Amino acid sequence: MAEKTIPETQKNEDAVVKREITRHPQAYITPLTDIYEEENGLHVVVDLPGVDREGLKLKVEKNILTIEGHVEAKSDRNYLLREFEPSNYFRQFELTDSVDQENISAELKNGVLNLYLPKAEELKPRAIEVKIS
Repeated sequence: MAEKTIPETQKNEDAVVKREITRHPQAYITPLTDIYEEENGLHVVVDLPGVDREGLKLKVEKNILTIEGHVEAKSDRNYLLREFEPSNYFRQFELTDSVDQENISAELKNGVLNLYLPKAEELKPRAIEVKIS
C-alpha cells in the first residue's frame, strides 16, 4: 500500500492548512500474523488493534481463509490535533486439505485474534496396535 506524502496545493491562500489524509477510509493494511504448528493443528495469531466483535469478519470459502477487520473512528471528541487514523485490516490464507475446515475456532481478545485450525482426522498421527498371538 502506498501512502501519499506530498500535501495538496491550497487554492485559497487564506485557508487554514489541514493535515493531509494519507489513508482512505476503505483502504486496508495487512495485519501482523504469527503461525505456529502443534501436534494436532495450527495456531494463527493476528494483531488487529481497535477491532471489536462487530467489526470482525472471518470466512472460509474455496479453501481460502479470509480475515477482515473494520475499525470505527470515534467522532465524539473535539480534537485539537489528530494524527492517528484507524485502519481496516485484510488478510487471506490458502488452506490445504490437511486442515479440518469445519472445526476452525476463533477468539478475539484485546485486539488479538487467535485462530485454531485443527488437522483433518485422516492426517493425524495414530498409533497402530500390534496384537501378539
